[in-house]
Amino acid sequence: MARDADSRAGTTAARRDRTSGTATGDDAELVARLRLAVGRIARKLRQHGSGGLTLTQLSALITVEQSSSIRLGDLATMEGVAPSTLSRIVASLEDAGLVTRTPDPSDRRSSWMSLTDDGRRVIDVIRNERTLELARRVAALDADARATLYDALPALEQLAGEIEGDAGAPDDVSDRPASR
Repeated sequence: MARDADSRAGTTAARRDRTSGTATGDDAELVARLRLAVGRIARKLRQHGSGGLTLTQLSALITVEQSSSIRLGDLATMEGVAPSTLSRIVASLEDAGLVTRTPDPSDRRSSWMSLTDDGRRVIDVIRNERTLELARRVAALDADARATLYDALPALEQLAGEIEGDAGAPDDVSDRPASR
């Protein structure tokens, strides 16, 4: 009994340290478990519905959507791929009718990309499939686990906002494939 009380007191002290912003040894475990859980969830959701697109094509398509209209060079930079690689990706998206390429009137060497209605529909379908899969998994949790998840949302949202601010990531990072 005394040992359990000492253990709980130590855990409470560690929690206090975490909430005060002081790094503790427990933070390493928290960070590792969180990274693993978030990575697994993201990977499972990516496996559900890609609309027949590669991860790279889907990433480029989402970037075009979020930018409304974007120059090919800027898209290559944002996607972290060589312009020649991006040209092949864009050509496949254009052939599928998901994006349009318009010459830049001020620079004949450049062109602008924008999403077509079909491109919007494909993204909507993919998001819907992934949302339904996540909803199915959340529904399978017991009530206490769902309540814990709900209580954790503000911290997760804050963390996601900080990550987005650091990396310039899109608002809906669940749609951004992690690997290219």
